[in-house]
Amino acid sequence: MTSGPHQDELMNPVSTTPENPQTEQPTLLRGLGLLDSVLLLVSGIIGSSIFLTAKDIAGPLPNPKLFFLVWVLGGAISLCACVAFAELGSMFPDSGGQYIYLREAYGDLIAFLYGWMLFSVANGGTIAALSVASAAYMGNIIPAISQDHIIFSALGIVFTRAHLVGLILIFLLTYVNVVGLRWGALLQNVSTWTKFAAMAAFIVLGFAIGKGHWSNFTAHPPGGLTMGMSPGQLISALGVGLIAVFWAYDGWVYITWVAGEVKEPRRNVPLAMVLGVLAVGAIYIAMNMTYVYALPLSEVAKYDTIAHAAATALFSPRAAFWLSAMIAISCFSAAATCTLSGARVYLAMAQDGVFFRRMAIIHPKWRTPAFSLIGQGLWGAVLAVSGRYDQLYTYVIFGMVLSYTLTVVGLFTLRWKQPDTPRPYRCTGYPWLPAIYVLVGGAWTLNTIITRPTQALAGMGIILLGVPGYLYWKRKSRPA
Repeated sequence: MTSGPHQDELMNPVSTTPENPQTEQPTLLRGLGLLDSVLLLVSGIIGSSIFLTAKDIAGPLPNPKLFFLVWVLGGAISLCACVAFAELGSMFPDSGGQYIYLREAYGDLIAFLYGWMLFSVANGGTIAALSVASAAYMGNIIPAISQDHIIFSALGIVFTRAHLVGLILIFLLTYVNVVGLRWGALLQNVSTWTKFAAMAAFIVLGFAIGKGHWSNFTAHPPGGLTMGMSPGQLISALGVGLIAVFWAYDGWVYITWVAGEVKEPRRNVPLAMVLGVLAVGAIYIAMNMTYVYALPLSEVAKYDTIAHAAATALFSPRAAFWLSAMIAISCFSAAATCTLSGARVYLAMAQDGVFFRRMAIIHPKWRTPAFSLIGQGLWGAVLAVSGRYDQLYTYVIFGMVLSYTLTVVGLFTLRWKQPDTPRPYRCTGYPWLPAIYVLVGGAWTLNTIITRPTQALAGMGIILLGVPGYLYWKRKSRPA
């Protein structure tokens, strides 16, 4: 990287568009500091999962020590991937993040299919799901916008007032991010700090005045620590618990997508990843300790909405009002992060000539990937109206973990292919920590294919649907 002050602020000194490759064009601004980056990562991870996943872990692991152990393991395994991504981020400090890492390691097609998966399902579905979920929880506070009010129902699609408010939220998030990076970052930061305050109040008040029991932390089921399980059964139970934990930790990759707008990216992107995952791990442990303080694990395993059950046990049924507000803010904050960061991947794809050409354009006034943001918002709105976003996401979640595993393998590949590329940060614990993640991620993906072949096949089908699009865009981008 050059050291001049202008280059420290802008991603590139000159940018071009496909229509006029010789014209100097506006560039993205490096406007995100370290705190912005950490908040973006933490906000992107903490959405709705922490309020829902405890049941899926307490069921197979009804022992407090094992219940908390699986959360620690999930964070530690995620860190094994983070330190690998951190080295890659220091090598390629541009917007697009993981898309660029895959392109450099494996070529255009694999990188494109990853970006296609993000646009078609993973990001579009996440924005739709979080926006509608935020609106639905708002409906518990404002009954006029609840899901009980159906606007129309036809062809298997049920569209409620909550869906309408979800569309309004998608429009709001898209508009704010279009008109400037700082406005998008400000919205994200304010909603994230509000979420932190609400969660901190829930935890502190739960232990200070809540009607919980410390004995819940020492209660053991028959059979002791391993509950009478064989080693194989225990490993299997931990694996089942890790499925929910991996989902809860997913989102730490967001910061790599906006690396082109981070100040001192070779330093701040790796640092934000490590600090962010550690902060999320601490928050998750604190929230789950509050749940266990409120209810024994045998009860935790019975509730899909554990946060609501814990709040009722600790305080009173009236606490549901405030809990709904906390979850609505959490979902909105995560949707804001996904909106800001996801569009940068499609920008990088379009600039490579393998996506819609207009998405390669950076707005001359606002210095944002405006068309990429608008396209992302429109597709998220379509998925929100369809009501199929949750089902689609379950199809590609194994593809997401597979993409992380391939990227970590790419670290080894790039050490061989590009040994002279500057690496201001070198992966901590190399080669052992990234190897651990490759083994765990590979085993988890293989287990998903074996145990849930229908979902895995559907997911691969969605991903491979992008191949004709890749061939089309690749042909169009060739010089005449």
